[in-house]
Amino acid sequence: MTVSPFVEVERKTPFWKTLGRVPCTWRITIGYLTVMLFIPIIAMFLKASTETPARFWAIATSDIALATYNVTFVTAIFAALLNGVFGTLIAWVLVRYDFPLKRLIDATVDLPFALPTSVAGLTLATVYSDNGWIGSLLAPLGIKVSFTRTGVAVAMIFISLPFIVRTVQPVLQEMEREIEEAAWCLGASQWQTFWKVILPPLFPTILTGVALGFSRAVGEYGSTVIISSNTPFQDLIAPVLIFQRLEQYDYSGATVIGIVLLSISLVLLLAINFLQAWARRYDSR
Repeated sequence: MTVSPFVEVERKTPFWKTLGRVPCTWRITIGYLTVMLFIPIIAMFLKASTETPARFWAIATSDIALATYNVTFVTAIFAALLNGVFGTLIAWVLVRYDFPLKRLIDATVDLPFALPTSVAGLTLATVYSDNGWIGSLLAPLGIKVSFTRTGVAVAMIFISLPFIVRTVQPVLQEMEREIEEAAWCLGASQWQTFWKVILPPLFPTILTGVALGFSRAVGEYGSTVIISSNTPFQDLIAPVLIFQRLEQYDYSGATVIGIVLLSISLVLLLAINFLQAWARRYDSR
């Protein structure tokens, strides 16, 4: 097989000389990502590597750590799935209906983005306390929200809702109404149209929003630390456990817990990219 002389020139060119032909925007991007993302992650792994493998495993799988994983991830999954249903419903209403104060409600959806998480936690803890507006209604039913695991779920639902709404909303806006009208003309009911025409291309986007909301809920600290009692084996979450270990000057132990959360987050990012690629299949049809 003959090889192009241009390929031979490229093979003989030293690597450091090819860097000069890299566009400036690429070099700026790589440099910024290196400083702001890659170096901190590498530093985290290097700090965790100061522990022996046996010690690393003991910290990552200790009873209190496993309990915090359970509270953090199970509650975050519940919050994300619940928001997947109601977030899609909210996006549907905002896109398909006109009503008074629509723009105000639409802007309010983004409030958890702008509101400091500590303020959100303080507000939720007050509203859902036994003497709060909502908590006083639930107390006679034996339902306690503030300073329980239920309060952690409420905080996670609050801060992750915009991710689902803002992910689904643009896709709904771009969907062609003519397809639904064609389904109605062929005799399909509204439920059949939604289930077989609207939901299939929308479902990957909903899953992407759920994954984003789940990732956000896993890393939440400011609101959950206020609305929960932070009691081990009850409602203590992993980010709070990391902070507690830092207060005890156990930096390597805190880093080990952080590595576990980071590893799961990386898996979620890969899943999100897969879901986005799945969604693009429907866009190309």
